[in-house]
Amino acid sequence: MTSKLIHFIQTEVSLDSSFEIEGSTDLLLTGLVDSLGVLDIVGWIEDSYSIEIDPADITLENFQTADLMAAYIDARLTASV
Repeated sequence: MTSKLIHFIQTEVSLDSSFEIEGSTDLLLTGLVDSLGVLDIVGWIEDSYSIEIDPADITLENFQTADLMAAYIDARLTASV
């Protein structure tokens, strides 16, 4: 899940495609992803995993790194089972 997410961010959203993103890379504080990029990521997650993300869940705790996003997605998928 994380590698798929990183690939999307690297190829579609990152403001510096030459920067190698890892799961723990801080996407927001480094400036690799801006607020519009976060919205793109949210839309992609919703489409890819058939979940609806509450705007209140779009926080640093859930969207600062790809690892945190993957954990959020996993928690949402587990909760819906």
